[in-house]
Amino acid sequence: MTIQEAAQRSGLSAHTLRYYERIGLIHSVGRNASGHRDYAEQDLEWLAFLTKLRTTGMPVADMCRYTELLRRGPETIGERRAMLERHRARVRARIAELSQDLLALDYKIDMYRGQE
Repeated sequence: MTIQEAAQRSGLSAHTLRYYERIGLIHSVGRNASGHRDYAEQDLEWLAFLTKLRTTGMPVADMCRYTELLRRGPETIGERRAMLERHRARVRARIAELSQDLLALDYKIDMYRGQE
């Protein structure tokens, strides 16, 4: 699929896709006969995972490190798992913070409802 199709399906911009390729987050995408990028379904699956990492706040540098480890093969499984476990702990902590923030908002909203 073209970069425009990949962008539409992944929810990322073509600029972001090119950037991810340039910094090594995605492998060099294949090219079609006319020399244009030709994304595969496997590329979209990887982009979906990268998007989840980014959405949950993983820094791009950590995403690059994870990708580098993945490319090095099975001997890095333990390190990759540890990276994801550390990130999961940060995500859980952020969720706990957001839950507290939500309680404060709910309290204020309930207070205003009582004054109407």
